[in-house]
Amino acid sequence: MKPRHRARQVALQALFEIDVTNHRPGEVVNARLVIEQPALSKDIADFSRRIVQGVILHREVLDTVIRRFAPDWPVDQIAVIDRNILRMAIWEIAVGQTPVKVVINEAVELAKEFGSDASPRFINGVLGAATRDDVTLSQLVSTPS
Repeated sequence: MKPRHRARQVALQALFEIDVTNHRPGEVVNARLVIEQPALSKDIADFSRRIVQGVILHREVLDTVIRRFAPDWPVDQIAVIDRNILRMAIWEIAVGQTPVKVVINEAVELAKEFGSDASPRFINGVLGAATRDDVTLSQLVSTPS
């Protein structure tokens, strides 16, 4: 399995826990990284941390984007796993360091691994609509350096 995919898995698991339990993000990520075997390299672990930090920092804006492109689904009623996959992917697209197609493919793969049977199609549809829109996601989600 590719290292960045593993980093996204760790970030998704951490975001799921944070979303459901309101545990402290830093502690959750660190705990997830400790149990990850084989251990992630420092760069890949830092990538997981950046995803979680970015999603937590920009959750309101990310949820606004989700509401815009999934208008039939109130964000709080979207399955927790799907909601966090969407948040991660939208944040990563906004950051612009990974090609959009790669981000969407990774999100769909995470949906296949962790979501329901309908999750991959839902994730792909929302992200596809969001990336076809005239609004540049990076304008909506400003990222700290």
